Amino acid sequence: MSARDLISGEAELDSQEEDESFDEETGEVRRKSNGVNGVNGRMDDSSEEEDDDDDEEAAAAIRKDFIVEDDEEPEERERRRREKKKRRREEREEEEAGLDEEDLDLIGEANPDFERRAPNEPKLKRLKRGHKEDRDGPRPRGVDNIFDSEEEDEDDYRNQRQSHRADPRNLQDEFADFIEEDFDDRDGAPDDDDADVARPTGRTYTGIKDATGLDEAALEDMKEAFGEGDEYDWALNIQDQEEEGEQGAVDSEDPDAVAKGLELKDVFEPSQLAEKLLTDEDNEIRAVDVPERFQLARKPYKGLVLTDEQFKEEGIWISDLIWNRKGLDSALKEPFRKAVAKILEFMVCDEYEVPFIFQHRKDYLIHSERTPVTPDPSNPGAPDFVISAERLLNQTELWRISELDLKFRALVEKRNALSETYQKLQEIAEFKDSVFEEMLPNAAMMEELQDVQDYLYFQHASRFADLAAINASSTSNGTHRRPGSSKALFERIRNSRVYGLVRAFGITADAFAQNALKEGRRQYTEDPSERPDDLADSEGIMDPPEYTTGVQCLKAAKAMFAEEIFQSPKMRKVMRLAYYEDGVIECFRTDKGLRRIDEHHPYYEFKYLRNQQVRDFAHQPDLFLRMVRAEEEGLVDIKIRMQNAGSFRKKLYSEIESDNFSEIADAWNRERREVLDMALLKLDKLMARGVKENLRSECEDQIANRCREEFSKRLDQAPYKPKGMQLGTVPRVLAISNGSGAFGREPVCWAWVEEDARVLENGKFTDLFLGDPERGQEDGADINSFIKLVERRKPDVIGLSGYSADTRKLYKLLEEIIERKDLRGAAYEDEDGVERSDKLDLVIVNDEVARLYQTSQRAALEHPGFAPLTKYCVGLAKYLQSPLKEYAALSKDVISITLDPAQSYVPQEKIFKYLETALVDMVNLVGVEINDAVSDWYEANLLPYVSGLGPRKAQQLLKVINLNGGAVATRAELVGDADQQRVGAVGPRVWANCASFLYMEFDSSDQDADYLDGTRVHPEDYELGRKMAADALELDEEDIEAETRENGPGAIVRKLVRDDQQEKVNDLILEEYAEQLEKNFNQKKRATLETIRMELQTPYEELRDNFTLLSSEEIFTMFTGETRDSLYEGMVVPVSIKKVGEDFIEARMDCGIEGTVPATEISNRPDIPPRQLFQQFQTVQAKVMYLNRKTLAAGFSLREEDLRNPTRKEHDRMPGDWDDAQERADKESMKEKNDVSGRTQRVIKHPLFKPFNSAQAQEFLGSQARGDVVIRPSSKGVDHLAVTWKVSDNIYQHIDVLELDKSNQFSSGGTLKIGGKYSYSDLDELIVNHVKAMAKKVDEMMLHEKYQNGSKAETERWLSTYTEANPKRSVYAFCIDPKHPGYFLLCFKAGQHAQLQSWPVKVVPQGFELQKSQYADMRALCNGFKILFTTMQGGKRR
Repeated sequence: MSARDLISGEAELDSQEEDESFDEETGEVRRKSNGVNGVNGRMDDSSEEEDDDDDEEAAAAIRKDFIVEDDEEPEERERRRREKKKRRREEREEEEAGLDEEDLDLIGEANPDFERRAPNEPKLKRLKRGHKEDRDGPRPRGVDNIFDSEEEDEDDYRNQRQSHRADPRNLQDEFADFIEEDFDDRDGAPDDDDADVARPTGRTYTGIKDATGLDEAALEDMKEAFGEGDEYDWALNIQDQEEEGEQGAVDSEDPDAVAKGLELKDVFEPSQLAEKLLTDEDNEIRAVDVPERFQLARKPYKGLVLTDEQFKEEGIWISDLIWNRKGLDSALKEPFRKAVAKILEFMVCDEYEVPFIFQHRKDYLIHSERTPVTPDPSNPGAPDFVISAERLLNQTELWRISELDLKFRALVEKRNALSETYQKLQEIAEFKDSVFEEMLPNAAMMEELQDVQDYLYFQHASRFADLAAINASSTSNGTHRRPGSSKALFERIRNSRVYGLVRAFGITADAFAQNALKEGRRQYTEDPSERPDDLADSEGIMDPPEYTTGVQCLKAAKAMFAEEIFQSPKMRKVMRLAYYEDGVIECFRTDKGLRRIDEHHPYYEFKYLRNQQVRDFAHQPDLFLRMVRAEEEGLVDIKIRMQNAGSFRKKLYSEIESDNFSEIADAWNRERREVLDMALLKLDKLMARGVKENLRSECEDQIANRCREEFSKRLDQAPYKPKGMQLGTVPRVLAISNGSGAFGREPVCWAWVEEDARVLENGKFTDLFLGDPERGQEDGADINSFIKLVERRKPDVIGLSGYSADTRKLYKLLEEIIERKDLRGAAYEDEDGVERSDKLDLVIVNDEVARLYQTSQRAALEHPGFAPLTKYCVGLAKYLQSPLKEYAALSKDVISITLDPAQSYVPQEKIFKYLETALVDMVNLVGVEINDAVSDWYEANLLPYVSGLGPRKAQQLLKVINLNGGAVATRAELVGDADQQRVGAVGPRVWANCASFLYMEFDSSDQDADYLDGTRVHPEDYELGRKMAADALELDEEDIEAETRENGPGAIVRKLVRDDQQEKVNDLILEEYAEQLEKNFNQKKRATLETIRMELQTPYEELRDNFTLLSSEEIFTMFTGETRDSLYEGMVVPVSIKKVGEDFIEARMDCGIEGTVPATEISNRPDIPPRQLFQQFQTVQAKVMYLNRKTLAAGFSLREEDLRNPTRKEHDRMPGDWDDAQERADKESMKEKNDVSGRTQRVIKHPLFKPFNSAQAQEFLGSQARGDVVIRPSSKGVDHLAVTWKVSDNIYQHIDVLELDKSNQFSSGGTLKIGGKYSYSDLDELIVNHVKAMAKKVDEMMLHEKYQNGSKAETERWLSTYTEANPKRSVYAFCIDPKHPGYFLLCFKAGQHAQLQSWPVKVVPQGFELQKSQYADMRALCNGFKILFTTMQGGKRR
């Protein structure tokens, strides 16, 4: 933005405010004045005055026949010419910006209240005016003026308004005009708003000091921040030159000379460039000829180059990690290692992505062997051997290798860094550390490397201090990091005489760890000749002044020896192996968990879980992740310990103790055991933490992989196949849905979508039901419309879905309409060539993508006028036509789809990374028609998932193709063609990755078209395909040469296709081809040859499975949101009574499933009619007696004995896995607390009443909308009720309601009081006038422009950033207070150096309460805050 943007020619009319204001004193409506800016109505625009002076001088010179003499200086002529062009440009801009007479007439016709400006009115009309007090001259403004109107804040924040110098002596005037209501300007004094909008039209800065009211320093700051306003002079000069005919040719060697130095980063914010993938880093990714996904993944290790030895080590390292899970025969271990090494070579050296390797290097994933067979005399032509093949690696494991490659790079990078550090230490001091040199090369995991690093920093702390001092002295600042206090303590011990007592223990920490690890020859412990306490008291050990007593010396020595054992990499390895082999995990509830986790809570499954093996969680990763989530919520504590810790400790004792038998030896052994205990205490904590983190990461990987597998199944389905058509044919779809509406009462929306995804028709059915001829009931009015629609459009399938259980009723209705009206689909020819048609298909469609599509930006752009439910129908139709394209179009929103119940416990970034690999696999299996992708963005959504490409390279590919003419004829064109002047869209390496997955339809009329360009055959194998075609046609060398010379390289394959002889390739013996290729060229091509044979017959054949219809269980979950774990027979659930009959009750669950309560299940008192016990719309607890998941029907029981004995979900547990004693003790404790509180279970006849406690109410409202309410029993007694309502996500307010005028203790009170201040006659009035009223105020607050959707810390950070960018301004904002539900925080900062402050704002039914004052709306609240702050500041200054 230039400074020219700060100064405009004339004010625009305000389109948001009327030209009238309301006088609060008189109640009179009065017209606003049209005063101009400046003092006393005069214009304060120095630049326009100078322009006018120039014009007057020019006119006077003409009148006097003034002629410029020839001897005038060229610089002077050039200056005058520029001024002349400048004035013309200013006049042109002024003319374009202004409203001409016709514009004003049109405004007058559209708005009868609009008044035309009188001819004698000043040129500038006021833009907007707030409430201001009468004053003379410009109003002073200062740093405290944050609390101005929203418009001023916004404009000033964008640097589009001008500021005025502050007068610190008059704070009242400074804040007087920040009230937003309109008031009279009684003395006709001009407004400062008017002064703000009075800006010169020209780009000159003459007089800008006067116009802005800034002093010299402030003006310089403004120019430095916003420039001189001449950034776009080059464009204006070009325009002037064009008008004067002076435009010259642009220098061909410098085409960007006009916009020299102007880059995207100079115009757009960094966040905008990053969002559009236009940063310098993005451009570098586009330019580098390396697959995009490789560049992004290997970015942290960009400078790392593996040596040959490291590369071999990597192959062994990865194969060992994968082999343990394969379950292959041990004889295949060596071939498996070779296969992994070869895959790494393809990935690292050749930079081939997984899809390329899986498609074009399949033979390296398979191990084949020839097994001789006994000759068969009856079949002399039989082969002498049989080939047995075993797949070594699948596609998922290829992605695993790619991921492990990154982990190995991180391992090598850290190992290299440690080795370099060790060498630097050796440079400053000659030493050798055998432990470090032994352990570093053998560290195979990051934890082991961390152990080595910790050891190095501990063992050589003094050398690190010297190294830091040397590095510090070589720099100018001379600072270095001080070592930690604990390391300094141990270093002092190591350098003191006390360390002699450490040596006296008779064995080093490394030797002890070697014994424990069972490596090498056993190291024996030697006993000194003195007892430990005697030796500690000797003069050779005590080291005054720090260590003056033997007790101090012995304590320090033991701590030092224990730390050495703790820091030993070998000892940590011993402990780590022991924990993974014999570690057990146990779960202990916290005090918070005792109350929150009841028997119906999902965490109850592990509330008292004990003695679970670490390795067992590999089979139930979701359980451990839920335990971790519960621990994060403070409900449980996860403890990890060794199962046989006692025996393990005894074994370690034997490895550190001496074998001598004496009083001295016993004394030293006691000290050694104490030292080991000290070390084990720290090691246990370290190991438990490490095991927990590793197990969590492993469980997350397993869940993410399960999501990938499920997502792959959903991607692996072709478009819905119309009857009589080939697999892959796109159907014409009529999609229909009732959404979440009640069946029969809400309209049903539909959309007709052609096979090319165009929506040609849509509408609604409001009267769609079948009549009953026997009863004389006619069909609904829309039945005939529906039939005509089907007969007119002839759909291949009707797609149906919705998000309520009532959708099942719509399905049954449509099924009956199709049957009774004999509706049929499109006609087709059967195998005998006879035309026929079948009953119209009706399919319930998976709507997970359609739910996201209906509210997406994509749907808004494609169908801006459609209702959300109609867009939902369009999404259903498109899913039937291509599930793959719909999932690909979601981009990162794909993580919103639920693929696994435990998905929410895994970081979204990890989930997306795994799902992206599934998309890459499927897109490359299907391929992308590149010319369709150029012209259709829907197809182009697949390009980022093509092998070698990504979002950036896909953009570049399309851009270059359009630059080359908008079409691709051959795959070779993608790398460029100098003869045809075509720019390369990708580099050779990326082209090698993506070429076979980008295809173009074969055009037989084009002599240059290559049939193989439309197949899965890679260009590197075209010669093999042509040779196979020639052999199939039985052509000799001369025929091949002549055909190729005449019609090009692809002539042979074109001849095979033209003669319709493709089936002849099935007669070829591919084994011999493969043997020759491997023998002569060392290339394994057996699987590739098979692919070529298939592609020559059917290019890019549809390899996906048929469209998958939903199972009954999936439909049940989609319509109700329930699963087998969340809803099952025997559960007690709340139901709402729909109808009470003589001998039955109809009820409905919250999920929409309806059911009946037979007479025998209503109560134990058959003599009492149901209507006396229950009422319509009453919410009661019911037990689910049966549940039909297919028809979405249920049966309930209301009998008390059934409600008291719900069916509990059984868990298979081994003895010792559950702490029954603790469970019984907790139940007794909770029962006693409940008995003491005297809480009585109440039932209130109200649809919002739930028999919940506070935790259950919050859990129930978690998925509800903001403002939803639950009425529940209160713990304060029978004369109280509790009302819980959802303020915002994870924020709930609990309101205590006192009941008065009760007829009995179980009835609801006739008067309901809240806080002793609000009274209501019944619950409905309380809900509407209290809770809903506050919910509206919460919405008003959260939709206000001053509201920040973040925490208090984030809001304060925003305020600080704002004031740093605008040092002389102040700012305020609102944010929610999660610690106090029903409250917001008003945070403000009155200037850059002012202190951050916050005031609580309470939401009340009538509005908002601030500082004990109530305000009706947000506008009044903002104004009230400004007045309060001004008053407080004024008091402080006095």
